[in-house]
Amino acid sequence: MTTPPPALLIAGHGTRDEAGAEAFRDFVRELGRRHPELPVAGGFIELSAPPLGDAVTELVGQGVNRFAAVPLMLVSAGHAKGDIPAALARERERHPGISYTYGRPLGPHPGLLRVLERRLDEALGSSADRADRADVTVLLVGRGSTDPDANSEVLKASRLLWEGRGYAGVETAFVSLAAPDVPSGLDRCVRLGARRIVVLPYFLFTGILPDRVVLQTQEWAQAHPEVEVVSAEVIGPAEELLDLVMERYREAVAGGVRMNCDSCVYRIALPGFEDKVGLPQQPHFHPDDDGHHHTHRGSHAHSH
Repeated sequence: MTTPPPALLIAGHGTRDEAGAEAFRDFVRELGRRHPELPVAGGFIELSAPPLGDAVTELVGQGVNRFAAVPLMLVSAGHAKGDIPAALARERERHPGISYTYGRPLGPHPGLLRVLERRLDEALGSSADRADRADVTVLLVGRGSTDPDANSEVLKASRLLWEGRGYAGVETAFVSLAAPDVPSGLDRCVRLGARRIVVLPYFLFTGILPDRVVLQTQEWAQAHPEVEVVSAEVIGPAEELLDLVMERYREAVAGGVRMNCDSCVYRIALPGFEDKVGLPQQPHFHPDDDGHHHTHRGSHAHSH
């Protein structure tokens, strides 16, 4: 008898924006349609329904006892490093007999860089030919984190997006928790000589923070009419993203996942973050998550 493959569990961040949450749920459903050989479920760490615990319960109800969890996140920040592993450990206590492997975040994968390039071309419209790119400066805007390692991954994406594509430059900004913010990033682009700027949100789906990027861009542009500024769209449910999630799933199933721990604040004493070394991780709870009614049986130290 052939052993069925592990199920796919997709872990999302969560958003107060219902359209963004529904985009995640549609994405999970589309993966399920494309891969009928696999049980597929998805849930959120916070803010949105369904919570991750409900997704695990759904899989267990289908007879699943093995699954691979893939964080649907671009960078490895606190959610991917701590919250999801802690939540999965809690689910193993709630459902004795299950086992799981944990995949790595999406990162600046070449497929996603191709999608970002398309979003830039779409924003530039008829000016998207390669010769005109020399006049275009891109401001890639990430979510922002208190984890410097996560922020550095956004700068890595910026550099990789710049390499070989012919743009005048690709600068980086953040919409929350980290500097430079969007207006400061735009100011920097101008100081570097930019006259045409495309603001590119480094987000998977729509939501409150991507909307904030657009609003801040519009406000800055109104105050600087001498500079041409346009906003690009988020990554969205592109073919490359669907393929990448399955790539991360196969990595997790094969056991070949290797996280980069060289600059992780939970392992390495980085300046200003020394208190985080070895910090125990606690799972997030929110009103839709019935896990907050359960007694917590102890914290789980960060590991990856």
